[in-house]
Amino acid sequence: MKRHEAREKALQTLFQVDGTELTITEASEHVMGLERDNFYELLVEGTHANLAAIDEKLKGHLENWSLERLPKVERTILRMAVFELAFMEDAPASVIMNEAIELSKTFGDDKSSRFVNGVLSKFTDELAN
Repeated sequence: MKRHEAREKALQTLFQVDGTELTITEASEHVMGLERDNFYELLVEGTHANLAAIDEKLKGHLENWSLERLPKVERTILRMAVFELAFMEDAPASVIMNEAIELSKTFGDDKSSRFVNGVLSKFTDELAN
């Protein structure tokens, strides 16, 4: 599976888990069936396991927004991207940002991509300094 597809499926899985009673395993089985992919599993499990730290990192970059008020799609995309940017080192920040923007264009509304780009730009600027 290509990484873009793995990110799409990870987004779908994490989206299902956010605010529901579903477990990661149940949501993964629903999205992936019996298919296995290491990158997908790393994204889902890593984002879920580090949720508190990711949310804390995100809160400082949301101008006039609280994490709870964000639409679920944007919140999930931002969480995945921050996980990759802060906890993984196998892809350049520009690639991770581009992927997050593309996911927001596919799954979000007209303003999602600009919002995701703005938040992640602030986050990557902070990481660079």
